[in-house]
Amino acid sequence: MSESQENDVVESLDIEQIIEAIPHRYPFLMIDRVVEVVPDESAIGLKNVSINESYFQGHFPRRPVMPGVLIIESMAQTAAVLVVKTLGPAMAGKLVYFMSVNDCRFRRPVFPGDQLFVHVIKKHKRRNVWKFEAVAKVDGEVAAEATYAAMILEDT
Repeated sequence: MSESQENDVVESLDIEQIIEAIPHRYPFLMIDRVVEVVPDESAIGLKNVSINESYFQGHFPRRPVMPGVLIIESMAQTAAVLVVKTLGPAMAGKLVYFMSVNDCRFRRPVFPGDQLFVHVIKKHKRRNVWKFEAVAKVDGEVAAEATYAAMILEDT
């Protein structure tokens, strides 16, 4: 990494900074911290998976497992933070919509008590469409992976 890239790294964003950056709120905010951002390149989000999450009441009560679609959502929210940190504060709160999810694989279940680290890499951007690659890990083991595209919705 070059010295200029090191200067661009935002070491960590806490929950208040995440709430300023993206429009998601409880109970649908799927990341608790962003532990690293390299604008225009990558981000690592963190989700502390708690038994207090409402979805565990029904998915599955006898053996609670974090739903795969919510793992994918945590990937999208981490990417949205990366977009805001890349484009600047004028993008804060803008809506970023999924366009496609490809090559999605679930490799291991995510349980209450796990820490889910979401590693997102920007593959490319054209106008308001961004493509990402993401891997979600628990204890260094891949839980899920996907490539996806998202579009920033311009204000009308």
